[in-house]
Amino acid sequence: MGRDRARTGLVGRQNECQYLDHLLAEARAGQSGVLVVRGEAGIGKTELLNYLIERAVGCRIVRAAGVQSEMELSYAGLHQLCAPLLSHLDDLPEPQQNALRAAFGMRSGDAPDRFLVGLATLSLLAGAVGDEPLVCVVDDAQWLDRVSAQTLEFVARRLLAESVLLVLAVRESSPREAFTDLRELHVRGLSDRDSRKLLALTGPLDRRVRDRIVAETRGNPLALLELPRDLTAVDLAGGLAGLEPRPLSSQIENGFLRRVRSLPAETQQLLLIAAAEPVGDVALLRRAAERLGISVSTAEASAETSGLVSFGAWVRFRHPLVRSAAYRAADFEQRQRVHKALADSIDARVDPEPRVWHLASATTGPDEAVAGELERLAGRARLRGGIATAAAFLQRATELTSDPARRGPRALTAAQTKYQAGAFDVARELVDAAELSHLDEVGSAQAMLLRGQIMSFSKSASAGLPLLLRAAERLQPFDAKLARETYRDAIYAALTASRLAAGDVRDVAEAVLSAPPPTRPATREDLLLQGVARVITEGYAAGAPVLMEAVAAFRTEEVTPEDGLGWLPLVCRMAHTTWDFDAWSELSARLVEMGRGTGALAVLPSSLLLRLSNRAFAGDLRGADSLVAEANAIGEATGSSFFAHYGALVLEPFKGRESTTFQAIEALTQDSLLQDEGKVTTATQWALAVLYNGLGRYEEAYVSAERGCENPQELGLSLQSRVELVEAAVRLGRTTRAAEAVRTIEEMAQAGKTTWARGISAATRALVSDGRAAEDLHREAVELLDRTQARMDSARARLRHGEWLRSEGRPADARERLSEAHEMLSEAGAEAFAERARRELQAAGAKVRKPVSVAPVVLTPKEFEIARLAEEGFTNPEIGARLFLSPHTVDWHLRKVFAKLGISSRKEISSVRPEGMTATR
Repeated sequence: MGRDRARTGLVGRQNECQYLDHLLAEARAGQSGVLVVRGEAGIGKTELLNYLIERAVGCRIVRAAGVQSEMELSYAGLHQLCAPLLSHLDDLPEPQQNALRAAFGMRSGDAPDRFLVGLATLSLLAGAVGDEPLVCVVDDAQWLDRVSAQTLEFVARRLLAESVLLVLAVRESSPREAFTDLRELHVRGLSDRDSRKLLALTGPLDRRVRDRIVAETRGNPLALLELPRDLTAVDLAGGLAGLEPRPLSSQIENGFLRRVRSLPAETQQLLLIAAAEPVGDVALLRRAAERLGISVSTAEASAETSGLVSFGAWVRFRHPLVRSAAYRAADFEQRQRVHKALADSIDARVDPEPRVWHLASATTGPDEAVAGELERLAGRARLRGGIATAAAFLQRATELTSDPARRGPRALTAAQTKYQAGAFDVARELVDAAELSHLDEVGSAQAMLLRGQIMSFSKSASAGLPLLLRAAERLQPFDAKLARETYRDAIYAALTASRLAAGDVRDVAEAVLSAPPPTRPATREDLLLQGVARVITEGYAAGAPVLMEAVAAFRTEEVTPEDGLGWLPLVCRMAHTTWDFDAWSELSARLVEMGRGTGALAVLPSSLLLRLSNRAFAGDLRGADSLVAEANAIGEATGSSFFAHYGALVLEPFKGRESTTFQAIEALTQDSLLQDEGKVTTATQWALAVLYNGLGRYEEAYVSAERGCENPQELGLSLQSRVELVEAAVRLGRTTRAAEAVRTIEEMAQAGKTTWARGISAATRALVSDGRAAEDLHREAVELLDRTQARMDSARARLRHGEWLRSEGRPADARERLSEAHEMLSEAGAEAFAERARRELQAAGAKVRKPVSVAPVVLTPKEFEIARLAEEGFTNPEIGARLFLSPHTVDWHLRKVFAKLGISSRKEISSVRPEGMTATR
């Protein structure tokens, strides 16, 4: 019967079937494929999936289905799909193993990063291929829990050369936009001719009835098959009363509802159990049925005969609308009894979360025992990375709590978890509920903090900032650590967002300074916040020494990953601000390693950007390119292009590449999420100043550098813009403005006295000096900067010294300095500055040929980065982990690289680097 039904459901679907056959052939040939089958309820998506499964002879098949009642159980859908493959789990790298084990509740530990879970899933699917392709089929994917859906979207975008075919069926009118920007097959209604052909299979019909059904169903196959079942003999003979003027899916579901209600009572109960149990576990269904006194064999036979459901290894409804009809057919008390029977039939040691969810669904009034169990398992779900599950459990626990002393804290915890899950409106409602219940002083302060966080994320930083500051002040006597972290987040936002007025930035700083002093000696965190606040309120000279003490403490003392990921981003920015190059280098490297080691992909991209800025100033543009590629890989995985654009903004100006610099600027400034962000404005203007100084277009460099200095509160690149301003102003003869900027730089150097700051100070003072003083300062700048890792500044100091020597009529001395600059800048990849040095060398009488342009082998950006990592000795799994690719895809890219370069092994890559290959942009 099932096969006949499948053939019936495929009437008029020849093109769709041929397309699925084509994808299967590609998978058998070693290619991966992803397809989203999209269409309305009943249009034939499930039948097409069944066709695919029947045709996938010689393939390994895994399948899952989304269920609306399971949407709150994080990773439930993914676990369905991956469960048959878990024997391959031990083959994954340990961080990936741990991530999947935690997500599936197979181990305890810290919550896994969802993108690390995505990479682990990708590796698991790829590793399960073996000698036969893997076909993954997911029906009703719109009902998957959020993290399962996000994980599968991640995997879908990374599949390439794994012999894996992933096909997901999604209802057209899904509750959230799911699986967009993937290859799609839109399943439309049948033609009138095919509709009549399908209708003919249901039995004889009067022509007028047939034509009306064809018109009303708009070619929906399930409707064509099901609606005639509800017509009376009179209707079939020519009456016109059968069809109802309501949405088609509703009509179909009501037809299924009537069929369910026509079944024996025990059969209806069995279908209700199957509808309430989302996974389709036959053994569980039978245990629950026995608890309710149902004659299982008789009820199963009756249900099978109805054609609405089948019982095999798993329970399979004919269509998802049958499931919803079976649930709707029961009254509230019947549903409660079924959920209670299911809860009692589940082993709490094996599946505690589904058990308590059924238990909560069976509970009507306040129940402290169930509420407490929900609260306990919410903590377990959080450790698995199931934020959405934890939030749902806590919200339900709040609803089942009558004691105000417990209800308030539970509502607040639920609100915090909903906020973390991105459900801001629900979180706000739960905060309201918490405040209406009993909250102590700490709880009230935490509620205010949460309101501020919700306002900051859902509206703007300026909207939430006052609440954050008041919350930090109120938290100070009770939770100094949380208060510090709140001040930290507020001050980081204030430094970054120019949408905050200058007064807002100062308000944050003053709030930090007005907080009660610690009763113990000030911690490094206290010093960091005080230092930033004093720079803002009292000036650089007052705050820099305190900042340097804090930075030194973070550098020399141990930092846990949890503290490091929270504090080191601000510490790295302050190391840059205080011109401590060594600390900036060391701490940014440590931050990146923490991000990689913990899989904290929410923090790793920004960590990579902090690190690549350091590498750019270190003159390691190729190493910085690698960091951009890694950040871009994460951006592709998370659906953000910001990381690649910001990386290009930092690196392309040093290379003198005007078009790519402008592309990055345009992308960042047009991003609606970054509108009016001070950091973006400062960074883009600094980038243009570097670009134009390199190209020798000093008027444009001057304008951009002035704009880059406009937001001194941003620190970092705002300070660097002053250095570019001095160079451009001197070239334009604007010595007064140059001298003003030099005085600011000198004051900073005197406050911090770091070698880098003193070197930059000497370099800029040399530009506004004459004669012997200028000579001494140029030499001092080179000497000091050579003692730092700031190789780009050291090379540029040589360039400026060489240019000054030539202008002084000393060509021999100029040639020596300019040769050093040309070599260092060329080696760094700073092409525009290197060309400036070459032109100066020629003007000084040296014979320097322009580099011969030999067309290198062009690789794609991904091929280029894989080749670079392979050259450095990374294995395919290590490269895959770094770039969020499966080892199979890495191997596929490497084989293409070898073919393009005309080599046969990774050891030979170094023979064609760096001039022999380049990446497209």
